[in-house]
Amino acid sequence: MTKAASMFATIGVAGPPAVPPVRRLGTAVVIGASMAGLLTARVLADHAETVLVVDRDDLSGPRKGVPQSGQAHVLLAAGAEHLERWFPGFVERAVAAGACRVTTARVQIWDDRVPRANGSEVLRLAMTRPFLEELVRRELQAVPNVKISNGRVSGLTFEGAVVSGVQIEDVCEPADFVVDASGRSSKVGDWLEAAGFSKPPMVRVASGVNYSTALFRREPGEVPIGLGMAVTGTTRGGASGGAIFMTVEGDRWMVVQGGYGAFRPGATNQDMVERCLKEYPAPFGRVAENEMLGDVVTYRFPDNRRRDYWACERLPARLAVVGDAAASFNPIYGQGISSAALQAAALSIYLSADPDLDVPAREFFRMQKVVVDAAWAIATSGDAAGDAGAASSLADRVRGWLVGRVVANRHA
Repeated sequence: MTKAASMFATIGVAGPPAVPPVRRLGTAVVIGASMAGLLTARVLADHAETVLVVDRDDLSGPRKGVPQSGQAHVLLAAGAEHLERWFPGFVERAVAAGACRVTTARVQIWDDRVPRANGSEVLRLAMTRPFLEELVRRELQAVPNVKISNGRVSGLTFEGAVVSGVQIEDVCEPADFVVDASGRSSKVGDWLEAAGFSKPPMVRVASGVNYSTALFRREPGEVPIGLGMAVTGTTRGGASGGAIFMTVEGDRWMVVQGGYGAFRPGATNQDMVERCLKEYPAPFGRVAENEMLGDVVTYRFPDNRRRDYWACERLPARLAVVGDAAASFNPIYGQGISSAALQAAALSIYLSADPDLDVPAREFFRMQKVVVDAAWAIATSGDAAGDAGAASSLADRVRGWLVGRVVANRHA
């Protein structure tokens, strides 16, 4: 086993310490209440007297900082396992709150309208992203030394080569440790450069996936197919598309149509319904015959991107960066939540090892690189394969998306 593989395996099985570590930190600040930020805050709660999570968005609904929040989210077995580590009993509480269990027996996949095998038995939880984040926030708010507040972080403060706090609008909030979980639009690299530190190199791989999503009313109770996926190998100007329907909380169906390149899913309610009726297997049409709730929501994901903090020559101490602020992936490959959870686990390992906090957290960034490399390989290999624009490559990419979302539970 390679060193990287061994490290990945260690991170993957690392749960909360059997004996809570000594809280060496006074206050830890997390910038952003993303899934990465929430999981990181839970880790920090074992190491700090107070954990403050600051997010610029109103957290009462979909966050503006998560443009894909209106799209489908399926929490597969691995993602649920990570949440169980930090919030024991999370799955049962999520189901009680309305998340939909979807076992393999209730999953159907079609490839050009031909049914295909579903793979090994895997539990999935189907829900909307705002609902998932609300569940995790609720769990985190039950941790006594964690506080979540609204505010815009405008910079970091430093004492020499150490991060000493964050600037929240007009107030300086002192901190013994700061974690950036502010997402793809993170400004921390710019703040570091302005303070004389290294700005992490940025790597991008074009994606160009297009989504449209709609919600439909659903009769209460269990249905024979809780999650259906279909891919079409036909071309529309050299592109290929696919669609998903699934049960979500609130007695609703969620339908997602998407694809790459020149493929444009319908942006109107009428387009959504007509395509479900005409272009996909009959169960899609039966879902779309129900009352549509609201209007179609569209989304385009331009590129995968990563900021390689591990490669920076000069970094301040007492700073970590997690989630999309470090690396964001095409969401169709389902890497985001698992990557965030593994990065939180890496931070737990780092802090539990009693490191010298007055030197840069390079050991954490080395572990993070292993996690990011794995997710990056999955997400970018499929996206890069279609650069030439061949219809077969694009069809493979969509097919990989669908199979990955249903079968590859290790990448939940």
